[in-house]
Amino acid sequence: MQSEENRKEVFECLPEASALRIMVVPSVISQLIVLIYNMADTFYVGQTGNPYMVAATSLILPVFNITLCLAGLAGIGGGALISRLLGRGMEEEARRVSLFSIGLALLVAAAFSVGTGLFMKELLGILGAGENTYRFATQYALCVIVFGGIPTVLSNVLSNLIRSIGRSREAGTGIILGGLLNILLDPLFMFVLLPDGLEVLGAGIATALSNCIACLYFLLVLRKMGGQSVITFNPRVGRAGRESVKAVFAVGIPSAVATLLFDLDYVIIDKLMVSYHDLALAAIGIVLKVERFPLNVGIGICQGMLPLVAYNYASGNWKRMKKIIHLAAGVGLVTALISILLYQLFAPQLSRLFISDAQTLEMASRFLRIRVLATPLMFLSFFTVYLFQAFGMGKKSLLLGMMRWLVFNIPMLFLLNRLVGMYGIVWSQAAADILTVTLSACVYRKFAPREGDA
Repeated sequence: MQSEENRKEVFECLPEASALRIMVVPSVISQLIVLIYNMADTFYVGQTGNPYMVAATSLILPVFNITLCLAGLAGIGGGALISRLLGRGMEEEARRVSLFSIGLALLVAAAFSVGTGLFMKELLGILGAGENTYRFATQYALCVIVFGGIPTVLSNVLSNLIRSIGRSREAGTGIILGGLLNILLDPLFMFVLLPDGLEVLGAGIATALSNCIACLYFLLVLRKMGGQSVITFNPRVGRAGRESVKAVFAVGIPSAVATLLFDLDYVIIDKLMVSYHDLALAAIGIVLKVERFPLNVGIGICQGMLPLVAYNYASGNWKRMKKIIHLAAGVGLVTALISILLYQLFAPQLSRLFISDAQTLEMASRFLRIRVLATPLMFLSFFTVYLFQAFGMGKKSLLLGMMRWLVFNIPMLFLLNRLVGMYGIVWSQAAADILTVTLSACVYRKFAPREGDA
């Protein structure tokens, strides 16, 4: 069980670099494992050589990603508030917020899973499932969303809540456990336990089971932490205050919307690129996967930083808070710059991990060398949003998220596609994020809290 002294050691006493390392490293590792396991189903299903199975899992992926949006609603919103409440010494209200966040996660996950099950036919019709993909898409959706939706959402929410009290190692371990299990269970269910023709069902079962085990791990962590833990299922702690509920939604809704728009941006890129030729679509698909590695490292840095900033902002320790912000920003930017160097040097080798066709490989290498130039800008835009979430300024984070995707990124895709063509789509990220980072800097300079505001 984590004592009050242990929590304060991370949030208040350890040198800023040490505290940031303790919080960030598990978050970064878990983000990378999540990225790898998100590719696992597609990779293993691809081994069947059945294009309809591959298409079916791809159709369901955007719907599955909605579960991550729902997790952000309760997990990011609740976690940021809990860290601020602990910084103010309001431990009892933090317990009530954790109970509300868990209840909210269960409610929205159950509603989404039941709704998906009831309207499966209509949903698959909207997604474009045909007679060749409908059966496979149904199998996959039933496993990962209808039956696996609640444990997927709950495990992600619990990870964020546990990280919010300074236990980043346990938060990251659960996500890593789920990811590694999915990678190991996929081939077992697909190629060993189930007969030929049921590979998609096997992939779905493996994903759902791995998320269930990850959820069980988090429940065991909470049990080990004891009844006095800030993160609790105990209804006796009472109901969260009205202002606390509003604060959860104020940060959680922008987080969910940003995740949804991020996925929408990728969908539009695919839709625009397919108008050229299939090789261009294949090439950009590879690039969108490879570019996620430095991006997910940046998100892990932001996730680990958020509780530290939120706690010290609320407690009024401005000197420590500013040092943590500067350290985190520096680490993120150095990582982004290193990724630019590596991708410029090894773009063909990285692309070859996913494709061997010479023409597609050449195109993917060119695309990757262009897209990676936006990596520092993408990190800074995410970083600013996470800072406003740490401060509890949900409206500002929502403004930046909406402006980034709906005003800059998506319109830039259509504009540069029309003016430049195929390579305009590839350059759109860098062009849009120059505008995003400029806006973010202006908003942060004007609205960032000053000493004494907390």
